[in-house]
Amino acid sequence: MQLPLTVQRLGSGAAAAGTLLERIILGESQDPARHFEVGERLGIFDFARAARMTGSGFPLFLGMGSKLQRALIQFMLDLHTTEHGYTEMLPPFVVNSDSMIGTGQLPKMAEDMYHCEKDDLWLIPTAEVPVTNYFREEIIDRPLPIFLTAYTPCFRREAGSAGKETRGILRVHQFDKVEMVKFVAPETSYAELEKLVGNAEDVLQGLGLHYRILELCSGDISFAAAKCYDIELWAPGQQGWLEVSSCSNFEDFQARRANIRYRDAEGKTRFVHTLNGSGVALPRLMIALLENYQQADGSVILPPALAPYMGGIDRLVPK
Repeated sequence: MQLPLTVQRLGSGAAAAGTLLERIILGESQDPARHFEVGERLGIFDFARAARMTGSGFPLFLGMGSKLQRALIQFMLDLHTTEHGYTEMLPPFVVNSDSMIGTGQLPKMAEDMYHCEKDDLWLIPTAEVPVTNYFREEIIDRPLPIFLTAYTPCFRREAGSAGKETRGILRVHQFDKVEMVKFVAPETSYAELEKLVGNAEDVLQGLGLHYRILELCSGDISFAAAKCYDIELWAPGQQGWLEVSSCSNFEDFQARRANIRYRDAEGKTRFVHTLNGSGVALPRLMIALLENYQQADGSVILPPALAPYMGGIDRLVPK
């Protein structure tokens, strides 16, 4: 298996050993199974019943799959709150149109979102929306910077065309994610962006996964962002890199739309700069874990960092 080259930089976690990539380097290679094949052997997915109760693109986790999903969320929230200085928030999972306009989802991306027309409420596509709108129409009355993190489910209509990418949990309409949001003074926002990327990297390093960081060109970033990095995980079963985090500096774009201001050292009212990044998204993180840590006997080794959240369980075994 030949690894692609990155246009930016490669990273690798050192907290765990025995990933498929490391075994390949050591000459102990095997043909990697795809995540849904691994998951079916373990009995942690049930896509057929999920499709029957809701439709395609809405995954269902079972047993140890549900426990692993919950463990990953807790691991990330604890990391961001205890080591990175974020305050945890549990926001609403639906927002009004003004909130969607404030962060830039409306009107441009309305067709990609789920809208409850009767109440004019939107299922959130990311926790970025409610967390950033926490200070909407306010002059912030506390010192900057302010770091907030939140776990939420996310809902998006877009899921790609039919094909191999729609199998399993690679492209889905509902997924879990831990988000990081920063409110900072304009003169510090680009330094804070680099730290934000580092916060997301810490998650992947703690799990012992191999990743790369791409700095996106202006033609590939959203119209709301001034600068953006993507972080991608190597998934051997997919034979490719999967985006697991996007870290962006919006400068004052969102602040102007949402009217979020602060007072500088001279008492002058100014717009804050907002930043956000996935810290990180669950589906592709789960894919990378299952595909990288799969063993020849069908089991999956779990990174040591998850042991406290898995009740000491260090391996998933086939049923």
